[in-house]
Amino acid sequence: MKGLQAVTAIVGVALVGIGAAMALTNPNQDSYEEYAVEQLTDYLQKDICPKAPSILGNSLEDQCRSIVESHQPQIKQLISKSTQRQNFILFSIYQTDLSPSTIVAFLPANTLPGYHFETVGAIDNFYTYQAQQR
Repeated sequence: MKGLQAVTAIVGVALVGIGAAMALTNPNQDSYEEYAVEQLTDYLQKDICPKAPSILGNSLEDQCRSIVESHQPQIKQLISKSTQRQNFILFSIYQTDLSPSTIVAFLPANTLPGYHFETVGAIDNFYTYQAQQR
């Protein structure tokens, strides 16, 4: 019986330790915003900018990449305004909705697609488990 109590105590202490470690390393909103800016910048530069049209023989790809790089503070602000965080102490879930109307107010609805992202943050890491075009 004492062996079972010892195992139960060890498992209990281990679970409390893991819970405490997870609570202490639950990433905050600023960390998520830095992660999201990095992910969005990478996506724009690798997937969107190469599709920029050529005008009079000049590709707009380099200008696109330059614009994305120089507008990091604005991208972070956009993500900040478009994100809701649910804090579950041990981890957090971040939901970000990016729509063209939040970027350019005068743009008519349904002109460009919007995107919805869901990301879990735990142990100082992020994992985006849902990315949908709307």
